[in-house]
Amino acid sequence: MSNQPNPSGVGAAGASNGSFPPPIPPVPQPSAAPTPAPAAAPPTRSGTGRRARTAAVVASSPDTDYPSTQSLPSSAELEREAERTSRSNASPRADVERAGELLGRVSDIFSQRVVGQEQLRLALVSSLIAGGHILLESVPGLAKTTAAQTLAAAVSGTFHRIQCTPDLMPNDIVGTQVLNYATGEMTTQLGPVHANIVLLDEINRSSAKTQSAMLEAMQERQTSIGGVIYPLPQPFMVMATQNPIEEEGTYVLPEAQMDRFLMKEVLTYPKPAEEADVLDRISNGAFEEPIRNRPISTEDVEWLAGAVERVYVDPVIKQYIVALVNTSRGGGPRPVPGLERHVRVGASPRGGIALMKIAQAVALQAGRTYVTPDDVRLLRYGVLRHRLVLTYDALADDIAPESIIDAIFAAVPTP
Repeated sequence: MSNQPNPSGVGAAGASNGSFPPPIPPVPQPSAAPTPAPAAAPPTRSGTGRRARTAAVVASSPDTDYPSTQSLPSSAELEREAERTSRSNASPRADVERAGELLGRVSDIFSQRVVGQEQLRLALVSSLIAGGHILLESVPGLAKTTAAQTLAAAVSGTFHRIQCTPDLMPNDIVGTQVLNYATGEMTTQLGPVHANIVLLDEINRSSAKTQSAMLEAMQERQTSIGGVIYPLPQPFMVMATQNPIEEEGTYVLPEAQMDRFLMKEVLTYPKPAEEADVLDRISNGAFEEPIRNRPISTEDVEWLAGAVERVYVDPVIKQYIVALVNTSRGGGPRPVPGLERHVRVGASPRGGIALMKIAQAVALQAGRTYVTPDDVRLLRYGVLRHRLVLTYDALADDIAPESIIDAIFAAVPTP
């Protein structure tokens, strides 16, 4: 995982925008060190070692509220701990093997309909099996709708697309009651939000009232029509898009609403070879051919979501995530110098939860039963870029959120 390439679009953003100054190295500690804590016992199958190691991780020094840096156990120890703490009747290794077979079928179907966009596929699948929603930002024509339709077909789910306009009302997406003149009774018509995968195109063109109704359905996973609760189908994921180059007639999403998206992915143009492949497939009608692979079922997706939750997260990794989130707020074990000049509000606790869930989803797709620091770092931009509220100076200087995130990750010691 350490050799994974950077997400697409991040390098371009970092190159074209202003860069955030790297953190200064930590100041050496004075020679008078505090009394060392008792050594933790090695992890054992009985769990005694894990409890001792957890206590060592959460123990704070007298000078700070943050735990001292602990080393991550070996892969073999993490594998054993995942086996011991498993909540499934099957072994974690069996879960990983079944997940690999299911996710392989999804990837094959995705590659048949979408050329390139591997980062988009990873972000979409990770959000789906982590039980969250995703916000996509790009210029038109980068296969967002095709990707959503393909993902729905790959999981045998229903798909609805909602084109947002300023006159779109909440009832247009949630549903409404209609009078049946033949019977004189009111009948309920469910709106397009009642689908497994919903593409909310140009969400920033809908009014604040419509955005609020949609985000309520995303959070509560149900709608209320005429006083009756209608649960949304499971699995349920919303892909919302917004166009960054056309701001006239749009309603900017407030930060509190942005925070409810598990990820925000920024798409860039495909490579020239990929664009040539698109033209070739259009010429020979490859996009019109029926899907060759057998899709998975929605029950399989729900099983994958449960498998993600069962991926083991060591206490050292959890403290690493907590340190990252607190560093984004100007604190942390090693605060980033000058961060307050660029970040007005850092990541919320929901950001830490999102980092852990996405890391678990990445670990499962990588065929592991436990999370590593590389899993936390792989999709860090998508998890945190919309959770950092930049200052006016940062916006005026065109500071890229990705460069700030890089500075935060560079400042926090990797376990």
